[in-house]
Amino acid sequence: MQAYDPPFERLIDEVPTIVAERISGRVKTIRGQTVGTAGFPAPIGARCELRTAAGATISGEVIGARAEEALVSLFGDAAGIRPGDAVRCVSAAPGAAVGHDLLGRVIDAEGAPLDGRPAPILNLRYPLQQSAPAPLRRRAVDAPLGLGVRAIDALLTAGLGQRLGVFAGTGVGKSVLMGMICRRTQADVNVVALIGERGREVRDFVEKQLGPEGLARSVVVACTSDEPAALRVRACLHATAIAEYFRDRGHNVLFMMDSLTRLAMAQRQLGLAAGEPPTAKGYPPSVYALLPRLLERAGRSEAGSITGIYTVLVEGDDIGEPLADAVRGILDGHIWLSRSLANRGHFPAIDVLHSISRVADDVIEEPHRRAARRLRRVLATWNDIEDLVNIGAYVKGTNPEYDVAVRTRPLVEAFLTQDRDSGADYADNVSALLALEPALSAVADAGAPDRRVDTRPAARPAG
Repeated sequence: MQAYDPPFERLIDEVPTIVAERISGRVKTIRGQTVGTAGFPAPIGARCELRTAAGATISGEVIGARAEEALVSLFGDAAGIRPGDAVRCVSAAPGAAVGHDLLGRVIDAEGAPLDGRPAPILNLRYPLQQSAPAPLRRRAVDAPLGLGVRAIDALLTAGLGQRLGVFAGTGVGKSVLMGMICRRTQADVNVVALIGERGREVRDFVEKQLGPEGLARSVVVACTSDEPAALRVRACLHATAIAEYFRDRGHNVLFMMDSLTRLAMAQRQLGLAAGEPPTAKGYPPSVYALLPRLLERAGRSEAGSITGIYTVLVEGDDIGEPLADAVRGILDGHIWLSRSLANRGHFPAIDVLHSISRVADDVIEEPHRRAARRLRRVLATWNDIEDLVNIGAYVKGTNPEYDVAVRTRPLVEAFLTQDRDSGADYADNVSALLALEPALSAVADAGAPDRRVDTRPAARPAG
């Protein structure tokens, strides 16, 4: 794996910038954070700068065109801008500065350090907008990736290069779960995108959830809720480009974004400002175009892999709301965090029966698969009879399956809960599941007889 990048790569990337500097125009209209320009034929996605009469410089990005105006979304406050102010294109093909010096750093949407340390030395730039790997050039997802969370490793096993969604309402423990995964995962590098978070939560995540152990092999890209929408979208693209850089150098990367919903909200602001029509939940078509384009960039390539974990804020704890439903259709699995479990102090609040990993059967061995199915069956049985047990209507001995579910409930509860400061590697978590299997095995043999239909032709009577 290449540790350093050739410095001449930076010179090559400066060519689009030099050419783009010849494009200039004037401010024509101002609508909130969006500025319409005249005589400014810059391409969509181009980075530009506006210079006010007072001498201030405000950066922005071209997000669309209307009539003869190029629309620029500002990265800063529009105060002081007036019609006639000069605007020039800085880069027609903006990119992200990348390199190994990013490890252990916290940066903003434009790559500037937020941790008070000197800027990292980076000699290479990756494009913010890049095509996903070709379908037939992707390597198969055929190996597990340990995440250090027992409920996930044992029952919702993640594969190397998989894309998982963590769906939950507010305050159910998404950030704590992300911190656990970053500290315990078997991935080589973590890239974490904190999009639209409160300013306080960024520091809490870095210092409390991630900690020195997790930060040492991580890159954190943070863009808080008070930043303009264009910067929040740019932060997602910047973090994805960093993850692609490490993947292309042979690393197995764990890419985590919190949250995909706030990215969609930021893109909704840009789309509506550019004149797009609103659709379901007010999201314009560009949101539903951005989601697959961004999510498909994760995966396993010929060099390395990006395993993506994306959190999705679910309004009203409704997993069927339009954005969540669209995201779930793109990803390779989803983890549902239950508010009722969180309210009972069950952490992590993973509702196993409403969660699924679509690649689990391809990356685990048969003993693991059998034990996971038996535990799921116990959970489903308990879910059926929990109300009966709570009101005292359950009678021991009436159904062997019910008896096993009631008897093993404390063991199952202990297995699925985990303190945020504790953890084990993938092999230990699987071993713990296999050790639990004998207590659950009676379920497979108890209860109703096998009701599968025999499709073989009936034997003819003798003679």
